[in-house]
Amino acid sequence: MNDAKAVDSATDGKTIKAAELFVRCLEAEGVEIIFGLPGEENADLMIALLDSKIRFILVRHEQAAAFMADVYGRLTGRAGVCLATLGPGATNLVTGLADANLDRSPVVAIIGQGSTRRLHKESHQNMDAIAMMRPISKWAQSIIAADSIPEILRKAFKLAEAEKPGVCVIELPEDVAKHQIVGTPMPVYRTRRPTADARAVEQAVAILANAKNPVILAGNGALRDRAAVQLSALAHKTGLPVFNTFMGKGALTRSDPHNLFTIGLQAHDYGNQAMASADAVLVIGYDLVEYSPQFWNAKRDKQIIHVDFLPAEVDQDYAVSADVVGDIAGTLAQISALLDRDYSARLPLHDIGKWQPLREQIAADHGCERNDTGFPIKPQKVLWDVREFLKADDILLSDVGAHKLWIGRYYPAETPNSVMISNGFCSMGFALPGAIGAKFAAPEKRVLAICGDAGFLMNLQDLETAVRYQLNIVVMIWVDGSYGLIEWKQQNEFGKHFPLEFSNPDFELLAQSFGCWGRTLTTTDQLPGALEEAFRQPGPALIAVPVDYRENVKLTERMGQLVAKL
Repeated sequence: MNDAKAVDSATDGKTIKAAELFVRCLEAEGVEIIFGLPGEENADLMIALLDSKIRFILVRHEQAAAFMADVYGRLTGRAGVCLATLGPGATNLVTGLADANLDRSPVVAIIGQGSTRRLHKESHQNMDAIAMMRPISKWAQSIIAADSIPEILRKAFKLAEAEKPGVCVIELPEDVAKHQIVGTPMPVYRTRRPTADARAVEQAVAILANAKNPVILAGNGALRDRAAVQLSALAHKTGLPVFNTFMGKGALTRSDPHNLFTIGLQAHDYGNQAMASADAVLVIGYDLVEYSPQFWNAKRDKQIIHVDFLPAEVDQDYAVSADVVGDIAGTLAQISALLDRDYSARLPLHDIGKWQPLREQIAADHGCERNDTGFPIKPQKVLWDVREFLKADDILLSDVGAHKLWIGRYYPAETPNSVMISNGFCSMGFALPGAIGAKFAAPEKRVLAICGDAGFLMNLQDLETAVRYQLNIVVMIWVDGSYGLIEWKQQNEFGKHFPLEFSNPDFELLAQSFGCWGRTLTTTDQLPGALEEAFRQPGPALIAVPVDYRENVKLTERMGQLVAKL
């Protein structure tokens, strides 16, 4: 984005509907796509969109629209936009917006509202939607005066895209949308983020130089705005190993010798044991919702260097020794420059070679079942074949369920934002609509959504949206006929579980009924060919994969016995 964007002056001195001014403000913000499902109270706005270059993607459920905007915003760095009407339309947005806000995705949601003349009393579909939205957004505001539209839209997009990104909600009452008004959009400019305080940077460098066994933990913020490039440079300069959270996948390419892959399972995994041995942790762009520090700093014995756009959250397991606040990429460059100035003779500070046995151990584990021919297919085998098939910058989206833990552990990312996981709010039903948002954001890339059979059916209706817009997304459904993750956790804690089984449709027939290609695997060796065929389709495709979730318990038992060879 340029520092300033020219404002269309076509409305200067001319009276237009407030809804038209609203659309022109969206255009000034660079909005190209809106995902949504309108109602009567959005009618003026929708008619105004007919004369706009903005593309409106009509969806089948408002929650899906919010998930689409969530992923679109996360991939582009610009606010994804979704729209719903009042009442149930607004409430249906809530889960997707809460997901976007907690997962740090820039989103602007537009909701309709009844006439301001009836909001003070009991009336049809009337509710205080703005009060409902405030806990799950950075800012939520109703437009009471039509002449405030340029300011409110500018503020919403500015806040949604500012670090840390999140959700802003704008409510447009139907009578306000009809007002005649003279106005123009406000200029759009980029806010430059501040550099970190020099003394905080010095503290960070001193800790890294004097620690005996420091490591790096990369969170979701390490993927944004050049941060991954600076992270890689710093890892090589210091000789430090890098772990990533589920949402930090791709911070380093999987072939980088400094990459020790993902931590995030609440167990004694390889990475967790290595973190336990660290005396200092350089934490980059990390939110506590990604992986609670109680699991990697239980003894509270580590020096923590917090590098992020905002100060560290207050948590007894996350007491920081250096709070380095500023633009992440810029901060890492400052740390690197200070190392060159004061410690050039010692660089790299630490020997990455001592971590290679652990890295090889984890990499070998990733391929442990690559030649397995058993059926149903083991999760490790599925993910090995998927990783071999997808290119480095193709996009995989994970829904929420047992498969998410397997993807977190067994699917290494090559590039930033090539693996999209809902791990802050952890919303089932995320992946299918999210894949639609991803395909609109990056039409040149292959997009694969991996869902459990439970999560897939939560937003099944928007498969029709993908068919209607002829989007070649592929949805892989891991079939076990159960709420497997809940069962897994109950079994681990209590040695038994509540009955959580359910029945499924015939997924091939289901796909055909929507007018798309579908295949249910019957042997393990069919998966690579099915992926090839699915991505050759003109529209969406489904692959149902019976999965052997007996591996869940086996994984729990193995992780309980692991002893990392450091």
